[in-house]
Amino acid sequence: MWSNYFLQKEDDGRVGTAALGGVGSKSGRQGVTLTVLGMGTEFWVELSQPKHSRNNQTCEMAHYGLWKLCVRTLWVSDIDPERESCGPADLPGESNCTYFKVYTSGENAVIFKKTTEKGLHIAGAMLALFSLFLMIMGSVCITMSLSKSVSFFLKPATICFIFSGILVFLSIIVFHQSVLALLASDHSFPLHHELSWSVACLGSAGAILIFGGLIFLLLSLPNNPLEKCFGQQSSSDA
Repeated sequence: MWSNYFLQKEDDGRVGTAALGGVGSKSGRQGVTLTVLGMGTEFWVELSQPKHSRNNQTCEMAHYGLWKLCVRTLWVSDIDPERESCGPADLPGESNCTYFKVYTSGENAVIFKKTTEKGLHIAGAMLALFSLFLMIMGSVCITMSLSKSVSFFLKPATICFIFSGILVFLSIIVFHQSVLALLASDHSFPLHHELSWSVACLGSAGAILIFGGLIFLLLSLPNNPLEKCFGQQSSSDA
């Protein structure tokens, strides 16, 4: 949809700008999609007990995100014999999921005798939400550019997308710090932890949003160097 705006002018000097605008708009859409996907899941981190900590038949692991915690009971026979910890989370087993009470009653969650650090957890969630808000504002600016045919709105879109990408990375960093604080709350119970696929989605989204924002920044410059470059190239070819 956004690409059509950059294709309105058909002179040769605008061809490169149109192509670049299409790349920027596509990057913005992909970044928003990946961020929403990653934020809504409970697969930010996986916490695994030693495989034989309970008995020889079952073991427990947990995975959670910004809003929800799931504890899974897996069969030891299904786990890779070379793996020392319980998991991964995609194995068949019983799952018990609950939302974090930190957002309602302000209570810390206890996961395998370890206690979450609610301040860090809330900070990571707020950064992610503010990032999503900036993405929406950036999308609104692009929509205004389409409806009003005014390139002025590209500048606020640039700011929104770049800062949104930065906040995505900050959210991941703060969340990881909250996981480390959780693990450090009780050293008597060993746990293996690893960041899950949602974090990879968010990291990709942050990079894509910053890339798209930089493209919109180039397009919003008064004297677009790319337009001049492609214009000169077209003249020499003629």
